[in-house]
Amino acid sequence: MTDSSVVSITAVSKSFGRGTAAIRVLEDVSVEIGRREFFTLLGPSGCGKTTLLRLIAGFETADQGRIAIEGQDVTQTPPYHRPVNTVFQSYALFPHLTVEQNVGFALEEQRLPADKIRTRVGEALEMVRMQSFARRRPAELSGGQQQRVALARALAPRPKVLLLDEPLSALDLKLRKEMQIELKLLQAEAGITFLFVTHDQEEALTLSDRVAVMQGGRILQIGAPHDIYEAPTHRFVADFIGDINLIEAEALPGNTLQLAGGATLSVPHDARGKVTLAIRPERARIAAAGAGHLQARVVHTAYLGTALLHKLALADGGTFLLRQSNLDASPLAMGSSVGVSLPAENLRVLVQ
Repeated sequence: MTDSSVVSITAVSKSFGRGTAAIRVLEDVSVEIGRREFFTLLGPSGCGKTTLLRLIAGFETADQGRIAIEGQDVTQTPPYHRPVNTVFQSYALFPHLTVEQNVGFALEEQRLPADKIRTRVGEALEMVRMQSFARRRPAELSGGQQQRVALARALAPRPKVLLLDEPLSALDLKLRKEMQIELKLLQAEAGITFLFVTHDQEEALTLSDRVAVMQGGRILQIGAPHDIYEAPTHRFVADFIGDINLIEAEALPGNTLQLAGGATLSVPHDARGKVTLAIRPERARIAAAGAGHLQARVVHTAYLGTALLHKLALADGGTFLLRQSNLDASPLAMGSSVGVSLPAENLRVLVQ
């Protein structure tokens, strides 16, 4: 564990069930999470992200490996003795208690003095801008307000790490986007580590300092949102994060790649044999028919407000997405033939 890390996961594995019926949900997972970092576990349902969060919280016990928080081994420590708090998807507020009573509940369980509880509750409610709702009950609040109360309750005990298990998924789209901004600002104000679980790629890119992309119980790539999006190292990561075009090619000597249609590209790479090229729709360029690296026919153009998204049918039978800013582009005629240029600097060579 480094000095800047607050959470250290080392070679953690976890299965559910026994014998031949056992299901492996985490396989040799290791990750370091920094102090005051907004770190996100991202992946599809069943990839192991929530199980990893529950292991850190102490709600599950690892079969193998070590979990440390601020240098202390907590692998076998019960949840109530770990310096973490969890915000669940359901919020789990007590319906018979007021907002301030919900926020102060854990502090009362810790038997803190009444004046300290009032101070902590007031600070937590101020942080989430819910002071004026202190005497209301959960049924009198909107979904977004209930989520703020759940955050205040989790922050009041001043944990070292706040664990968030898809806390925005129950909100409508507009409110979810608003809360994303508020959550990021809240994390900066609280000055503690946030460990966030989501299956929403846009949410992960918006909120995170770093993202760990998971699949099949393993972490495939960890990096800043820009690196995850622009420089995926694994085919699954490239395909899972946003729209992507995946093109099969043959790696030839001399940094040359040959596409199925016969066109060649000069791209630095260490691969041999069959590879996959990845390029984002906004990184490709329209060319005249007969020019470029690929030949295609326009089958659909969607107006997205700030951009045009063209769906192209390639001459080899595949499809290709190409996005253009609508400030400098016009809809392409349905059925028209076009070429597609693939700038070498925008291509990623994937071998997985």
